[in-house]
Amino acid sequence: MKNQPTLKRIEKFVEPYRITNGKGFKLSSIDPGDTQGLGTKDKQEAAEMLREGVEWLADEQGRLYAQDRWSLLLIFQAMDAAGKDGTIKHVMSGVNPQGCQVFSFKQPTAEDLDHDYMWRYLRSMPERGRIGIFNRSYYEEVLIVRVHQEILAQQRLDPSLITKNIWEERLHDIRSIEEYLGRNGVAIIKFYLHLSPDEQKKRFLDRLVKPEKNWKYSSSDLKERQYWKDYMKAYESAISATASEEAPWYVVPADNKWFTRLVVAGAIVERLERLKLKYPEVPAEKQKELEEALSVLNGSGPTQKNRRKTAEKDDGRTSEQPKTKAKATKGKTKTVTKAKPVRKSSKRAEQESEQQKTGRKNGRETGQMTARKKKKTAV
Repeated sequence: MKNQPTLKRIEKFVEPYRITNGKGFKLSSIDPGDTQGLGTKDKQEAAEMLREGVEWLADEQGRLYAQDRWSLLLIFQAMDAAGKDGTIKHVMSGVNPQGCQVFSFKQPTAEDLDHDYMWRYLRSMPERGRIGIFNRSYYEEVLIVRVHQEILAQQRLDPSLITKNIWEERLHDIRSIEEYLGRNGVAIIKFYLHLSPDEQKKRFLDRLVKPEKNWKYSSSDLKERQYWKDYMKAYESAISATASEEAPWYVVPADNKWFTRLVVAGAIVERLERLKLKYPEVPAEKQKELEEALSVLNGSGPTQKNRRKTAEKDDGRTSEQPKTKAKATKGKTKTVTKAKPVRKSSKRAEQESEQQKTGRKNGRETGQMTARKKKKTAV
């Protein structure tokens, strides 16, 4: 564990907003403006804790990727202007982008509508060792579709399947799917950024007045605001039905962005700590290979000659030892040492070879002269 005191401090801010048993849950029990006693003067302390949390998250991501046993799914749900994009940006700022996947689900395509409503979400689940982020998720199927039931008619369901219990059935299916994912190594954390209607109005006005924020405004923002009570009822039902120990909801106060980000970062770090992630242990054979490679790179590793000596030593001899053989003499065994052949330099060998050729040539010429003299004498 990187820093136990830091984790304890973070847990203090996270625990009040974790929902693992939704029975009797009410959104009204959590104040959107709550900051656990931290005020404006404490923003610097909160910023420091967030920085530590981001660093910690980056460290845990390395273990998650190396261990390759778990994946992490982060689900973000909220009303418009609650700060989902900004929270994701700040909290995930320290992670390696190669190990993180972000999906923002918009209106379903024609291909999506030819499948069950979970199809497009399940095919986007994070791989082992990675972090997946759903900016809106399959919960839209029991939120916006529930508030605007005309959308349900576009999903091409047979009328016999659209019963009065369809929302309870979908929530039951979602909970079952999350249990299935959990049993297969997908750790799930769900965040609802709990924004007050007054703070939403303030942020909408901000988007309308400030030119650099005009692009954020959408005509649908005001339209959906009219259904505020319907959405709150739908969120409350969804959280109550699907909160569990292994796939908890965090209902995070969202009126103060700096506090929202602190709670979200803390919840992620805490969940990863529970997984007890660690780097894989290297087998002894692999460890020996690493040590040899380290020696070579440091300049003290075995050269080719030294490696040959080591191999010969393993055979029971060394290159410096002369070869021996046993010779029997009158009932005794005498060990005769065979001298090691002396290697000659190439230059010396050439000289001797030339001398040998000259000697053979002179010998042939002398023999021919002697034969001619004998023949002449005989005549």
